Amino acid sequence: MKQMDSSKENLFKQSSAAKRDKFGKFVTAICAVIIIACVLIIFLFVAFKGSRLFFRDHVEFSRFLFGIKWQVAKDDYGALPLLTGSILVSLVSLLLAAPLALGVAIMLSEIISSTLAKWLKMILEILVGIPAVVYGLLGMLLVVPMLQIMIGGTGYGWLAAAMVLAIMILPFLVALNLDALADVPDRLRWAAAALGADRFQIWQTIIFPLAWPRLGTALILAFAQSFGEAVAVQMVIGNATLFPTGINSPAATLTSVITIGLGDAVDGSRESNALWALAGLLLGISLLFDLIAHYLIGRRKNEV
Repeated sequence: MKQMDSSKENLFKQSSAAKRDKFGKFVTAICAVIIIACVLIIFLFVAFKGSRLFFRDHVEFSRFLFGIKWQVAKDDYGALPLLTGSILVSLVSLLLAAPLALGVAIMLSEIISSTLAKWLKMILEILVGIPAVVYGLLGMLLVVPMLQIMIGGTGYGWLAAAMVLAIMILPFLVALNLDALADVPDRLRWAAAALGADRFQIWQTIIFPLAWPRLGTALILAFAQSFGEAVAVQMVIGNATLFPTGINSPAATLTSVITIGLGDAVDGSRESNALWALAGLLLGISLLFDLIAHYLIGRRKNEV
């Protein structure tokens, strides 16, 4: 009878593996709650600091968002030139980097040997880890003098910033493109080859149409990354809070104005509140891009 009770107790006793699994789930849940709480705290803090410009300093939101002048000395805080500079620099950098990133991804996944592709991927991973200030220094030493010779002027401007950003986002974009191409099942490639399709036809009819949703998502994520870059852009853009009028005229972005002005602004002043409002605008736009990217990824999974 005691043996039966002991066997019954052992049968319903939780194993050590189950206990470890339960503990792991508990720790994971705690970490997830902490991360969510930190994100919410950041959003609430930035929203609180930025909202003081509208509720305490009584600056109209429409005047802030669509104002065409950002002049601290005249107490005029219009974010439209800065928003235009951010969009222009990010868009041009994406236009410069996207074709090259797609070509490199095709070469690594479809053309060269796997051994050479492995080494090139390692080099790209090293490029991802280079600090932004190093890219900025290279932009000052190489890109700015090149533009000065080719176009004229000082060389500092939105085009220099876009070229530096294109180099910065290139490894990230290549990695995302590689994942998109690898997501296409090999059996479809083999089936097309068995039917007599050449490499170009396989790419045109099989690989690109199936990989396009993830390639589009990669473009959105790369745009969001370039939109939020600050240090490298600040070093080469010229930091003039004006609308870009020429091919390489000095400009400014949301991030460059924030990094330059926030350290010198007196906390609680109208300038400080305006800079925090810019930070809230930047955070909201970045969140919008991330939500669009996650929506596209989720829709792709549902289609599959």
